[in-house]
Amino acid sequence: MNMDPAKAKAEILKAVGNPVRITIVEALRHQDLCVRDLNREVGVRQPTLSRHLTVLKKCGILTERRAGLRVYHHLETPGILQALNCAADVVKSHTRLRERLTRDLRP
Repeated sequence: MNMDPAKAKAEILKAVGNPVRITIVEALRHQDLCVRDLNREVGVRQPTLSRHLTVLKKCGILTERRAGLRVYHHLETPGILQALNCAADVVKSHTRLRERLTRDLRP
């Protein structure tokens, strides 16, 4: 199915638009992790973690590979980290703006 580019981008942003999924992506920044390790990093129950992993895999952000009995999750598109960094920049900028406005409104 061919998807409009704007709609495809919105789907990707929606996939990372959850604090648990952001934590998963950031946990995979430096190495592949199995569910047990991700569970320690993220701190949610295993069924909840599995649902979030499925969302990230469906949109192509993560892939998985089997090694014996373990399944390791891999950040297939590390460029998503740049998008998260941009979001952090917006938060910082907005925070500075609010602080400046609050300071300017003080008598």
